[in-house]
This record gives sequence, C-alpha cells and structure tokens, in this order.
Amino acid sequence: MSDLEVWLVIIFLTIATVIDRSAFWVVGHHINLPKRVQEALRYAPACALAAIIVPDLFVNGEQIDISITNPKMIAGILATLFFLWRRNMLMTIVLGMSVFTAARLWIS
Repeated sequence: MSDLEVWLVIIFLTIATVIDRSAFWVVGHHINLPKRVQEALRYAPACALAAIIVPDLFVNGEQIDISITNPKMIAGILATLFFLWRRNMLMTIVLGMSVFTAARLWIS
C-alpha cells in the first residue's frame, strides 16, 4: 500500500468510528429500548470478556491444551474458584498471576 492509501484508510476509519460512537448521543434519547433488551445488555461486557479470555486459557500455541501442564488453565480455574469464594477482585488478580507464574516456572 502506498502512503496515500494508508492515510485514506486511517481517515475513513476515524470518520466511521466517530459516526458510530456519536450516533447514540445524537439519536439516543429518541430511541427507547424494551426493558428485556436493557436487561440483556447488562450482560454484554461480561460475555465479551469471557469470549476473549476463555479461549486464551485453553489454547497453548496453536492447539487446544486441557492438560494439567497448561499454566494458564490452572491459574484461570483457581482464580475463578477463589473469586466465587471470596468475591475480592484484587486478591483474585494477585492469586491468579501468582499461580500462573509459579505453574509456568514449575512446568517449564
């Protein structure tokens, strides 16, 4: 791609992003979503996060790895169980990263 094409792509993507994000401010107060849709949208961030994180826990390299030698899976499962038990996000992050580091060093 030439420099002109790169700059045109950047400009058009910027315009598309501004239009997409500002649409809710411009017409958002004119649109009333049904109560069920509003309730369903509450779960959208958690679903998006799960869709990003869960595949990463079970993929090691280019293949699915659900063995006990997968440090990401071990740390993810233990961190999830800890969060369900204590409901403390900061300690969950500390525990998950500690278990991941220990498992990665121990397994390697």
